[in-house]
Amino acid sequence: MHFADPEYWNFYWLIPGLVVFAWWSFRQKRRALLRFAEKHLIERLICGTSKARQLFKVATFLLSVSFLLLALVRPQWGTRYETVKRKGIDLLVVLDTSLSMDTQDVPPNRLEKAKHEIRALIDRLQGDRVGLVVFAGMSQVNCPLTIDQNAVRLFLEIIDTAAIPLPGTNIGEALRTATRAFNSGERRYKVVILVTDGESLEGDPLKAAEEAGKAGVVIYALGIGTAAGQPIPLHDDKGNVVGYKKSEEGSVVVSRLEESTLANLASVTGGQYFRATPGEEEVERIAGLISQMDRKEFQSRQYLTLVDRFQIPLGIGLFLVVLEMVVTDETRKGKGIGIGG
Repeated sequence: MHFADPEYWNFYWLIPGLVVFAWWSFRQKRRALLRFAEKHLIERLICGTSKARQLFKVATFLLSVSFLLLALVRPQWGTRYETVKRKGIDLLVVLDTSLSMDTQDVPPNRLEKAKHEIRALIDRLQGDRVGLVVFAGMSQVNCPLTIDQNAVRLFLEIIDTAAIPLPGTNIGEALRTATRAFNSGERRYKVVILVTDGESLEGDPLKAAEEAGKAGVVIYALGIGTAAGQPIPLHDDKGNVVGYKKSEEGSVVVSRLEESTLANLASVTGGQYFRATPGEEEVERIAGLISQMDRKEFQSRQYLTLVDRFQIPLGIGLFLVVLEMVVTDETRKGKGIGIGG
C-alpha cells in the first residue's frame, strides 16, 4: 500500500486530543449534576440514559474522524495503465552568443538578460517541445527538441560567449541550423525565437529567413540591447574587464541593437519583432501568440499508475458520522439526562 499525501498523518495527533476532551466533558457534566442534586436523585434523573450508548457514540465519532483522516492521506493500491496525450508546438530558441552579447547596455549584460527572458518564456509554455541553438561565427544545436523543459534550462544555464569557438555573428547560418532541426515533413507547428542584438556580420540572414518561412517556420525576434549601444568589453580568465574591442583601425567598437534587421527577419515568416524591456511584457505577448497557434499531438504514452482508494475510508467515515447522529443515548425505558462518567 502507498500513501499519496503522507503529510496528513500528522493530523492523527487530533485523535488523542479528542479522547481527552471527551473524557473531560463527561467529568464536567457529572460534576455539574452533583452540584445540582443529591446523588440518589441524579440516578433517578438519568435512568433513561444508557452509558453504553454514550460510549458507543463517542467511539463512533472517533472512528469516523480516523477514517476521514485516512481518506486525506490517500491510500493507493493496485495498478492500472493510463494514457497520457500531449499537444504543443516545436519551438527552437536561437541564442546569439557572440562577443557583442557581453555588452552592458542592458544590465547585467546582454547575454544574461537574454537568458533571463528565455527562462521566463519557457516557464509560460504549456506542453511544447523546446530546443536550443547557439551561434556566433557558426551555429550548433545545443539542446535538441525535447518535452523536458528542465533539461533546456540546464543547457541554458552554462552558456556564455565562449560557447562557440568561431568569432563573428552569422544569423543566417543560425536560422538554417534551426530550420534543419525541425521535422522537414511538417508545414506547421514550428517556431523560432531569435534572441540577439541583430548585428549580423556575415551571410544573408534575410534569405535564410525566407527559406525558413517556406519551410513553415515562424520567427519571433527578440532584440537585446539599446539603439545607443556601448563598447564591447574584453575579459581576462577571471572575468575582469581588461579593455574594449577595437576595429582594425584602432577605434573602440560600439555595438548597437539593429532593430530594423530583426523586424524584417520576423515579418517575412509571418512573425513579429519585440524589444527586451526591464518589465519583460514582451515575454507575455510572445507566449500569448504561441498559445494561439495550432498544436499537434506529440505522443500518446501509457503509464503504469497506482489506483486511488481514498473513496473507501471516505465512505466508511461518512457512514459512521451518520450512524453517530442517528443513534441516541436513551434507553427504551425512558428519557434522562446524559452525563457519562
